[in-house]
Amino acid sequence: MSETAAPLASAHSGTVVVAESTTARGRRARIALRALQVLLALFYGIASALPKLIAHPSAVEAFDKIGWGSGAMYTIGALELAGGVALLVPLLQSVAATALSALMVGAFLVQMTAFHGQNAATPLILIIPLALIAWARRGQNAELLRLVRRRA
Repeated sequence: MSETAAPLASAHSGTVVVAESTTARGRRARIALRALQVLLALFYGIASALPKLIAHPSAVEAFDKIGWGSGAMYTIGALELAGGVALLVPLLQSVAATALSALMVGAFLVQMTAFHGQNAATPLILIIPLALIAWARRGQNAELLRLVRRRA
């Protein structure tokens, strides 16, 4: 019996029945969550980090308008790339989603102040699936903490 299957005892026959709907639903939820993580990882790695890391003119222009320059552009691009990769590492998924959510709060504030709200909805929309991932994968935080404490 798989670890996600829940045995149910029948009161009349004394047999054990596996709750197939719970198992299938749980498996579908895990697959959907993993697909969401892959999509977000691709978004952060390709659509968001790459233009910053290759100094695409649109990214350079945006950071010049903010007044932060290329140092901040490369730093944020590296953080987005690291977060996107970490979304795919089982031990780091919850921490990565939390960190990327914090980065999106900053992006929202910048959009509201420097760009007068233009595209401000994008970071807010991204926070929703990131919060879901952080919550769903929160059980790995204890294992990560144990590993860090053991190495310290």
